[in-house]
Order: sequence, then structure tokens, then C-alpha cells
Amino acid sequence: MDVLGRDEIIHYLNGGNDVELFAAADRLREQSFGREVYLRAIVEFSNFCNKKCNYCGLRAPNSNVNRYRLATDTIVESAISAAEAGVRTIVLQSGDDFSYSSAQVEQIISGIKESHDVAVTLSLGDRSAAEYEHWFSCGADRCLLKLETTDPVIYRRIRSGADFHERLELLLSLQDIGYEVGSGIIVGLPDYTVEHLADDLLFLSKLELDMIAAGPFIPHPDTPFYFAEAGNIDLSYRFTALARLLNPFSNIPATSALDSFDSEGRKKGLLRGCNVIMPSVTPVSKRKDYNIYPGKNAVSVDVTDTISRAEKLVYALGFTLSASKGSSRRMNNVE
Repeated sequence: MDVLGRDEIIHYLNGGNDVELFAAADRLREQSFGREVYLRAIVEFSNFCNKKCNYCGLRAPNSNVNRYRLATDTIVESAISAAEAGVRTIVLQSGDDFSYSSAQVEQIISGIKESHDVAVTLSLGDRSAAEYEHWFSCGADRCLLKLETTDPVIYRRIRSGADFHERLELLLSLQDIGYEVGSGIIVGLPDYTVEHLADDLLFLSKLELDMIAAGPFIPHPDTPFYFAEAGNIDLSYRFTALARLLNPFSNIPATSALDSFDSEGRKKGLLRGCNVIMPSVTPVSKRKDYNIYPGKNAVSVDVTDTISRAEKLVYALGFTLSASKGSSRRMNNVE
């Protein structure tokens, strides 16, 4: 398939030829990554958040959340359990929770890296560029900083007045520091159009990201968007397939949100251009409380069973789980 222009992207987003689109995305995934799928284990260590995003169940004003913070030792232990189960990338994720000091985050990163040869991804929100630079020097490898939309006006509306350009500036700073950087959007936000999504795809592709994530919008009953219509899962599949065509070597996860719509959602994602799955290994007693959207972390099993389920999904499709850390192939096209 030739390089896609905006009109062609809109054509495919509208369902112009799903068979052709998904087949092309699958072929390109195979050319770029072979039959390997990367496994990233997420430790969601705090569901406290100081933000008021209108789409997220963890928003600060939501008093219905059972809030928790994991001790630093517990976070490291959770990561080590995943590493011992064979996972080579650990994702440390939380709400925007500034109660963890820079030194505590350093302690967590060091505790993981000293125990196992794994990559560490940070998904900690709007911490300062100086902190991220320090954590990079401590051994953190990657950062995930979602934009959710690339339209500054819509960004301000969905994130209660936050400034898009400040978020983008932080993302660019992470790239300058040397992180492998991921970002992405939510597909199907209220009043969003396929034209918005086409612009998102083109914008994200220009950023030359190492990872691009996108999942369908799922309205949470405890947010101002409780009334909104859920996103279209087919549109999500089309978005990630197009992201693959525009970004041959970027890592693209089949997100857990897909399974909230369709029990085979992640399976279909892997067959339509995705090459990563990211199961939660948050302690079972807390996992359901990381409730960004309904259905998130609905299955609470221990780490071994969590990894086993992911392995079975991958092998059932005829893929293999990569034994590598899954470092970015975008720049060098090699592991």
C-alpha cells in the first residue's frame, strides 16, 4: 500500500475497505516484527490522581473510588514476580500522584533493574522534565505519555482546562532526554469525528514515536462524560491498523480496552497490525480499583495466571512471545 494521504485515511476510517486495510496492516507487522509479540507487564501502583479529566474514573473529584497507594517494596516485588514469570518489560503506571518523591521513584527503578535484566517504562503523568531526566540516569528506559487527542481545544475540554502544548512540550523533552517514548489517543471521544482521528494519525506519525497506543472510549458512570456514547470498536481497529501502515516499526499494543467491548478484542488487534500486549500484574487485592473505565482489570488472577493467559492468547494465534526486552525498532529496524 502506498503512503497514505489524509483523504485515504478518512476513507479507511469510514470503513471503505476493512479487508484490505487489516490485511495490509497484518502483512506490515509481519515484515517488521516477524511472528513475535512483546509482553509488557503493568504495575498500577497508585490510583490517586490530582487531575480532573472528564473521561477518567480516577479523576480527583470522584469520591466513589477505593483509593490506594502501594509501598515501594510492594511495587518492586510485583515487578520482580512478573520478571520471574518471563516478562522482559515492566511498566510503572499511576495517576498523577505526587506523593511519591523523586527519590522513591528512583528506589523503585533501581530495585527492579538490580534484580532482573528488564526494561522499565514510566507512565507517571505530568512530572517535571528534570525528574524524568534523573530517572533516565537511574536506568529507566521508556516513557508513555498519552495525549488522548491532538486537538488543543478538545484537549482543554476533556482535561478540564489543561494545556495541550505543555503536555506536548514534555513529550518532546522525553525524546530529547533519550527515552523510547510512547503516546496515543482515545478513539471515539464525545463529538469526535473521523477527520479528528485522521489528524491525530498524521500528528502522531510526525512525532516519530516508539510506541503508539489507542483504545476505544468507554464512558465511566462517575465522570462528566457518563452520558456519552461509547466509542466504536471497529473504528479503533481501523485506527491502529492505519497507525501500523504509517509507522512500520513502532510498537503498537492491542489494548485491554478492546476486550471490554469484545472478548476477542486483543486477539483481533494482534491480527490487524498490533504487536504488543500489556497485562496488569497489579496485586489482585487492588487491581479492580484501578478503574479508569468500566471493565478495566475485570479479571483478577495472580501474576502467574495473568502471564499464562497472555501466553495462551499469543500461541493460539500462531505467534511467539519474544524473549527480548522489545526495544524500539523504529530507528534501527533491528532488536
